[in-house]
Order: sequence, then C-alpha cells, then structure tokens
Amino acid sequence: MPRIPSPAIAATGLVGGYAVARWTKKRPLGGVVLAVAGGVAAREWRQVAGGKAAAGLTGAYVAAFAGSHPLAKKVGAWPAVFSVAGAMAATSWAVTRKR
Repeated sequence: MPRIPSPAIAATGLVGGYAVARWTKKRPLGGVVLAVAGGVAAREWRQVAGGKAAAGLTGAYVAAFAGSHPLAKKVGAWPAVFSVAGAMAATSWAVTRKR
C-alpha cells in the first residue's frame, strides 16, 4: 500500500479538523480529526526523518493550530486555516524531502 506523504496528512488534519468543527458545530469532534491526523503525521515523520524531526514537526503542527486563531481575527477563518495548513505542509516537506 502506498504511503500518504506526511505534508498532505498534516495539511489535511488542519483543514479537516476546522471543517468538521465548523460544519458539525461540535468543536471536540474537529479536535479529534486534528489529533488523529497529527498522530498519523507524527508517526510518518518519525519513520522518515527520526525522532527529533518528528518532535519538532509535531510542535510546529500544534503551533500552526494555535496560530490560526489570532490570524483568523485578521484575515478570516478559512484564509487563516489554509495559510497555516500550507505553511505546515511546506515545513513538513522541507524537513522530510531528502529522506
């Protein structure tokens, strides 16, 4: 079975978590999506780039989620979510691309 690239998993977790929370009006459900995708991405990061890189990328994932909230007050919710998801995907790709 082919692997899903970790940048796609991370970006999908951020966008999907927000989408689920917004459309179901159940924030905890969006949090579950965010956490599951983050866990899958962290496993991939560890396998591809090692534990230190996985820890750093996991921290970046959490920071992207947290950072989307104040950014949303300036640019709107969806633009903020897409911005942090894109930044997270780019960061994940930069760290894991050569491995």
